[in-house]
Amino acid sequence: MSRQAHGLRAWLLQRFTAAYIALYILVTGVWFLWQPLHSHAQWQAWLAAPLPNLATALFIVTLLIHAWVGVRDVIMDYVRHTGVRVSLMALVALVLGGTGLWSLRVVFSVVGQ
Repeated sequence: MSRQAHGLRAWLLQRFTAAYIALYILVTGVWFLWQPLHSHAQWQAWLAAPLPNLATALFIVTLLIHAWVGVRDVIMDYVRHTGVRVSLMALVALVLGGTGLWSLRVVFSVVGQ
């Protein structure tokens, strides 16, 4: 695969994830303005429903992909030393991976309650 095609894939991934992130924020924002949730029990009930749960899980995954592609591109563009670049990318991957696993655990923990 050429370097140009690799850049196109990252560019498209950024656009698709940004579109889903914007759509999720818009839809949930309108939903919460229309039907606000005032208690922890209401939040749990909302998130326990299949559609909001799946949409939120997908939001978390797309947000992590979006962050990874963006930070990875910045590191690749501005960090010249290979060792530092690889170390930074590994650190970012660890942080995003840990954050993602924790976030998905929280989202899926309300299912079945």
